[in-house]
Amino acid sequence: MTASDETFMRLAIDQAMNASALGEVPVGAMLVRDGQVIATGFNQPIGSHDPTAHAEIRAMRAAAELLSNYRLTGCDLYVTLEPCAMCAGAIQHARIRRLVYGASDPKTGACGSVIDLMVEARLNHHCEVRGGVLADECGALLSEFFAERRRTAALLRGSASG
Repeated sequence: MTASDETFMRLAIDQAMNASALGEVPVGAMLVRDGQVIATGFNQPIGSHDPTAHAEIRAMRAAAELLSNYRLTGCDLYVTLEPCAMCAGAIQHARIRRLVYGASDPKTGACGSVIDLMVEARLNHHCEVRGGVLADECGALLSEFFAERRRTAALLRGSASG
């Protein structure tokens, strides 16, 4: 892991905390070009009523708007959770140079956990992928979030039966 990978992943973790504060699944993303952050994003599908409002998509949309180009060549994407198939496809279409993610996603991960779209030979773009950067910290955010949701659900069930 390079020092810059860790630095940018910590910034992505900060974005994930923004999602958590809004009751969203805590996933954050940073889009970087030439060592500079050009866009950020965090999960907001619940609040925005938009199933595509994943952290990666939000960061790529903001970067594309800023650069006035849907191609994000030369950009590196840092995200706290392994991208799903939708996000992996968007990363490929945007021509992201490098993807760095934190925690693996054994349920929907499309960069090696469930499937690996990033090495699919039939697709015409492949970016460099590095997983596991600050994986424990990124995973802990998700584990704590879902544990809290389960506790809240249990309390609500308990108060409804009493």
